[in-house]
Amino acid sequence: MSDPSNGRFADASRRTYLAAERTYLAWLRSGLAALGVSLGVGRLLPALLDASPGPYVALGIGFGVFGLFLFVFGAVRQRAVERALVTGTFRPLPRSVVAGLAIVGVVLSVGTLLLVAMEL
Repeated sequence: MSDPSNGRFADASRRTYLAAERTYLAWLRSGLAALGVSLGVGRLLPALLDASPGPYVALGIGFGVFGLFLFVFGAVRQRAVERALVTGTFRPLPRSVVAGLAIVGVVLSVGTLLLVAMEL
């Protein structure tokens, strides 16, 4: 039986390993979505709005870097979770990563919204 008070958990089942794998796939999907937004903001929006591409390209690059980070961090996180499952421990997602992802997402989103609003 697991005893969370000592940081140890019972052996992980196949279901737990598959849940961890699905989580990794979610990191990959999020990275792909950010890369898609990168293309949309950096290339398609300036063409559709007939606007100067400079700021849009900068935001597109920001979304692209964000997507690459999600790919890399998702792989690192997958390894950490797998090690924790093997050893019967728990590895929470660091609060700094959660805060950083939220801040970067908000900054990129607000920047995109401001650029689009200024073109109206």
